[in-house]
Amino acid sequence: MTHLRRHGPGLLVAAVLATAATFLGAVWPVLGVPVLALAGGAMFGVFARRTGDERFTPGLASAQQRLLGAAIVLLGLGLPVGAVVGVGRGTIVVLIGTLLVGALAALVVGRLLALDRDSAILVAVGTTICGASAIAAATAVIKPDRERTAYALGTIFVFNVVAVLVYPPLGHLLGMSEQAFGLWAGTAINDTSSVLAAGVAFGSAAAHFAVIVKLVRSLAILPLCVGLHFGARRDSGVTPLWRTIPLFVVLFLAASALAATGVIRPSWTTTLSHVSAWLIAAVLAAVGATLTPQRLRTAGHRPLLFGGILSVILGISSLALQFATGWW
Repeated sequence: MTHLRRHGPGLLVAAVLATAATFLGAVWPVLGVPVLALAGGAMFGVFARRTGDERFTPGLASAQQRLLGAAIVLLGLGLPVGAVVGVGRGTIVVLIGTLLVGALAALVVGRLLALDRDSAILVAVGTTICGASAIAAATAVIKPDRERTAYALGTIFVFNVVAVLVYPPLGHLLGMSEQAFGLWAGTAINDTSSVLAAGVAFGSAAAHFAVIVKLVRSLAILPLCVGLHFGARRDSGVTPLWRTIPLFVVLFLAASALAATGVIRPSWTTTLSHVSAWLIAAVLAAVGATLTPQRLRTAGHRPLLFGGILSVILGISSLALQFATGWW
């Protein structure tokens, strides 16, 4: 009961903000639930600091630490491993190719801009893999400062909005089919909500195919987390192999394998995906509540420039790979 009294108020705030962001995100999909949750948390944080009320702090900290792993594991139930085969050989070439180009570009551009390691990782994984979900997964491994996480999410948001507005008319201008546009959106736009919004603007078939491609692209979360964890362990010394993989990554893999067996009904998958997105929104609301303008200003403009360059490279490389493999 003492634990509930201590953490309950903050957890309740995170839950209310996540619910509000989920509702508003459905009304304004261009904005997206993650950014709305972060903004709602930031506004609540301003209110809490002005009133000097600290009773929410323990619960908000608990939300950041405990809810993220659960969200990522639930996400795995909607990402069956076998789905990679179902998208076809040509799609796999475009998917893997854009991921490799994005990773190489992130390494080169990050060094040219002299970006700090954590900011470079967060913006890079958010741009090349799956926006807020990838940033959240990376955050659980590398434990960056809160302001770097928030700035990375803000960067992703900016270019998601640009993509939703620019991609559909550009796709029509290029004479793309709905399937080709769906592949482009699924491999080059970050968050699922923005992928869906761009796809719907282009056509219903494009939206359906774009979401499938996006879910397959999200499977890269697994090797991402393992790689980041190995890197973190190398920096801190030698550690036994079995201890280098975080538990939520193992559970994510198990959930993804379970989804591939067909045990999870489609109706369950949809519900679990919504719950996962809601939990991520609660985490981001808790992150936002602990931010201050001073912390955000210290990030500077370079992460935003970094995200813009990566977004352009990713979009062009996806088109080039589609042309080379006959998709476009």
